[in-house]
Amino acid sequence: MSGPTDARHQAVLTLVEILGDKKSLNYALPRHLNKLPAQQRALGKEIVFGVLRWLPKLQFQLTKLLQKPLKPKDTDIHCILLSGIYQLGYMSVGDHAAVNESVELTRKLDKVWASKLVNGVLRNFQRQREQLEQQAQQQPSAHWAHPAWFIEQIKAAWPEHWQAILDANNQHAPLWLRVNQQHQSREQYLQQLQQQGHVAHVAPFNQVGLRLEHAVDVSQLPGFENGDVSVQDAAAQLAADLLQAQAGDRVLDACAAPGGKTAHIVETQPQLAELVAIDNKPNRVALVADTLKRLNASATLITADASQPDQWWNKQPFQRILLDVPCSATGVIRRNPDIKFFRQAADIDSVVQEQQRILNNIWPLLAQGGQLVYATCSILPRENSQQIAQFLQQHPDAREIEIDAAWGQRCEHGRQILPGMNEMDGFYYAVLRKQ
Repeated sequence: MSGPTDARHQAVLTLVEILGDKKSLNYALPRHLNKLPAQQRALGKEIVFGVLRWLPKLQFQLTKLLQKPLKPKDTDIHCILLSGIYQLGYMSVGDHAAVNESVELTRKLDKVWASKLVNGVLRNFQRQREQLEQQAQQQPSAHWAHPAWFIEQIKAAWPEHWQAILDANNQHAPLWLRVNQQHQSREQYLQQLQQQGHVAHVAPFNQVGLRLEHAVDVSQLPGFENGDVSVQDAAAQLAADLLQAQAGDRVLDACAAPGGKTAHIVETQPQLAELVAIDNKPNRVALVADTLKRLNASATLITADASQPDQWWNKQPFQRILLDVPCSATGVIRRNPDIKFFRQAADIDSVVQEQQRILNNIWPLLAQGGQLVYATCSILPRENSQQIAQFLQQHPDAREIEIDAAWGQRCEHGRQILPGMNEMDGFYYAVLRKQ
């Protein structure tokens, strides 16, 4: 029998792997939490996501409570304390349970010497909670629970929206679904959900999106295994419509993993001449293959560097290209809160250069009169509208097609969705046509 102690134990082990070993959340979480039953898995996930979401604030408060910093070899104790403070400050678990279970974890991890320390720090947090909260409000990084460099860049980029963006990043992300229109209509699937007791709302900007009122495990979604429905944020669902692929087109999905947009392209236009999906690592291409297999769809899958088409392109032009380039992922922090820990200001320069290289080298593959959709899940203008402005200056055969839409907001080039707008992730799109 596993219980809350096991969930907390696996949550701490997950945090150690992320904060100590620098592994990503997507890597570490399933390794530890998938061994738990559903209810305990949910508790463990809440602790892991919560600690990462509020990490700058929790770290600030913990520093105030510790008389001296913990040694690097005691990352596990550090993570026990962070998870304990998160449970006391943000979760509806009993204070007694949060403290006692945290102390118990020191024994499970063979660090009995830390029992008194953990007990003392958490008891002090209970006593000083109000004071610690007031101190955190005076320190921007702690108050907003974001790195200082990020706050400054968001203030500069979005002076009217920066507070709303930071707030949205600290919220739980909703569960959006994309109904496979080759199987049934959104209305038909909505009826199935309602019959099973799920409450869902239709996406306002497309014909296939649904937002669940309460998130559930995908195994509880009717027809998931048969490809009737996929999990995909509503902002990401806009890509296939912008692409406007026609029957008989050759379509390229560069940087395709994990394959959600690849699958949506097929669902939107099943009569393509060919859909080529590329990613640069075999394990990432395998994710695309798995996605397509569940949907009983097919594409030409290639493991290659999209920025080096000489190594994989057969010289047949594409009428449509989706270029969802690698980016800072600053628009999807609520889904990937470890970004706050891993992303550094210096990373943005190299990301921008990589995007330029891919865009410049993919452009020759587009047929005359063809369309390229440039997409990122970033909210930084350098990766988005400024990137497109520079590209248009350097490529006289490129013309921007203005996106006439009710979603997001117009930029100098393209449209930007900010995190939380209509419950969507932060996303950027621009559409280019070759003259």
